[in-house]
This record gives sequence, C-alpha cells and structure tokens, in this order.
Amino acid sequence: MLEPDRIATVLTALGERLAHAGEQTQLVVIGGSALTILGLVRRATRDVDVVALLDHGSLRPAEPLPPALAEARDTVAADFGLSTEWLNTGPADLLRLGLPEGFLERLETRRFGSALTVHLASRYDQIHFKLYALVDQGLGRHEEDLRILAPTREELVAAARWSRSHDPSPGFRRELEAVLRYLGVEDAELD
Repeated sequence: MLEPDRIATVLTALGERLAHAGEQTQLVVIGGSALTILGLVRRATRDVDVVALLDHGSLRPAEPLPPALAEARDTVAADFGLSTEWLNTGPADLLRLGLPEGFLERLETRRFGSALTVHLASRYDQIHFKLYALVDQGLGRHEEDLRILAPTREELVAAARWSRSHDPSPGFRRELEAVLRYLGVEDAELD
C-alpha cells in the first residue's frame, strides 16, 4: 500500500530515475493517488493509476509503458519494496473508450523532480470515474471517495451519461439508476 505521505516520495524517486536515464515523462493519473496528491482525500492506495501519457499536448496510450519508464518503475519498486504494479496502467482502456469531454483542459499538473510531470484528473472528472467504478465494482472506497467529492446532482447526471457511453447494456443502466437513487438522484435523464 502507498500511504498518503509516501506517494509523493515514490513519484519523486521515479522522477530521479528518469532524470538519471536522460528521459522526460508526462503521466496522466486518475484514482485514489490523484485524489490524494490534489488534497481531496487522504487515504492509502494500492497504486498510481495511469490512464495515459501526455506527449506534445496529446494523450497517447500508456500501454505498453516506454522501456525507460518501465525500467525506472521496476527500480523504484525494488527500492521501496513495492510490486511492479504500483504504477498501474489498468485504467488505460478508458482512453480508448473515451474520456469525459474537456478532460485534457481540466488536468492539474504537479512536477516530481526535473524529469517527471504528473497530470491529475480534476475533481469533476474523478466524479465520472468514481461513479463508473461504483456501479461496476459496488460499494467501498469508490463510494467513500465520491461522497468526499460531494458531487452536485448535475455533476452526477453528467457522470452517469458518460458512464452509459462506456457500457450501454440494460443491466448496467439498471445498476446505474439504482446507484443514482442511492446517492439521492431520482429520475435522471440518462440518454
């Protein structure tokens, strides 16, 4: 687990390894680690969720990781006793499926040394991801994070519409409507 105070330390170490290799990297990060770095939540997380790489102002797939980044990740994992999955590209499918409109313009940026820039999904976009994960994975940390983010009805409806674009199935829609009711949103127009 990455404790809140350890996330920045690990990312700084990653930046140092990249600098040592003469590489510059820009990660686009979502999830609990992004929320922690932004100061929106304070909890441990299993990993740093990389949804994309930013290259000359354009988002590009994070999978596979560039060799220098993968090597730096592995070295940092060994140095800190972490799994190599601490830098997780699992959310990269979201880029292929489509990120919320305006995502790139809302990114918040932090530097970790001279070679690593981390772009963090905004609160608004995190609401989208957390609602989608809550419907997909059930109650737990996603619900806790969503409640801390205190989304408005309008933000939840926008997030729900985006979620439907990722899973248009009737089953997902029923679950989504149930979660929205659970969160206090009745009769949302999702189409």
